[in-house]
Amino acid sequence: VPRHKFVPPRLWSQAYDDTALPIGYRQTISPPFIVAYMTQTIDPQPADRVLEIGTGSGYQAAVLAELAKEVYTIEIVEPLGKTAAQRLAQLGYDNVFVKIGDGYQGWPEHAPFDKIIVTCSPEDVPPPLVEQLREGGRMVIPLGERYQQVFHLLEKRRGRLIQRQLLPALFVPMTGTAEARRKRRPDPLRPAVVNGGFERDDNCDGRADNWHYQRQATRIRDGSAPEGDYYVALENQTPSRLAQLLQGFAVDGRHVSGLDVSLWVRVHAVRPGRTSQEVPALALYFYDRIRRSIGWGAVGPWTRRSGWRRRSKTIRVPVEAREAIVRVGLNGAIGRIDIDDVQLRPALRP
Repeated sequence: VPRHKFVPPRLWSQAYDDTALPIGYRQTISPPFIVAYMTQTIDPQPADRVLEIGTGSGYQAAVLAELAKEVYTIEIVEPLGKTAAQRLAQLGYDNVFVKIGDGYQGWPEHAPFDKIIVTCSPEDVPPPLVEQLREGGRMVIPLGERYQQVFHLLEKRRGRLIQRQLLPALFVPMTGTAEARRKRRPDPLRPAVVNGGFERDDNCDGRADNWHYQRQATRIRDGSAPEGDYYVALENQTPSRLAQLLQGFAVDGRHVSGLDVSLWVRVHAVRPGRTSQEVPALALYFYDRIRRSIGWGAVGPWTRRSGWRRRSKTIRVPVEAREAIVRVGLNGAIGRIDIDDVQLRPALRP
């Protein structure tokens, strides 16, 4: 599936990067890895009828259409839904059916569905989607708080729902009914990193909880951790390949002037990737109320071999900022770094 045909022309040069890209209306197209992961998780079969919640650009629906008999996809943002429907038709996907509406309610006229894939995040599983899942069917859905989500795999067996926790994730929220029913909301005046010491791994999958889009990251337990029992090693041997962890949070730049960022870092042999900008660092990316990128700051880079050292910096928050993403990684560099006890503290404007 040609991903560049599902993103704005100005982003074609990034179309095949493993990263989310904005598509307008506060929405994004998911990274290729996430699309592949969600698709693999529900395991679509040639005779399946699949329901997708959150059409977006139509890319995920196109991938599903290559594998399943029929794909029914719902988009709440009307301009996105109409554009996606036109794009999918032009590309010859005549087995994809697009509806404009609130995905919380599903599409009962075409239920039951063999598989359901949800590409936006509610706090809890919408009951109508459970009802519309066929006996023996599978659903993958990111659940949780706005910036602390986890993929869940749901399977219906003998009328019962079997639920299993998978990877941490970060998706745009499911709007409409789901957002109106959300009970827990982030505090943009008290932004903080969750599980910055990597001690939590509640589902025992070897990955640190609360950090999403983990790439080439290994959670390690040994006596050298400067805080607690665990730290994370980030290691890469292929220039420009990602080795990282990410976490999102709300921050209101009208009230928060800066973020005091600190973490423990140990640097092994490291050299830049294909460009001099591909070096290890912690970066903070800021976004406005419509999720446009409005600036960034960094702690680092770290290029010289060293033992554990506490690194810190105060990063200015743009007044327009309403959310941010922290990324710790090699950023395309070659080698290994270890990190522990990532913290940030807000400084309020007078």
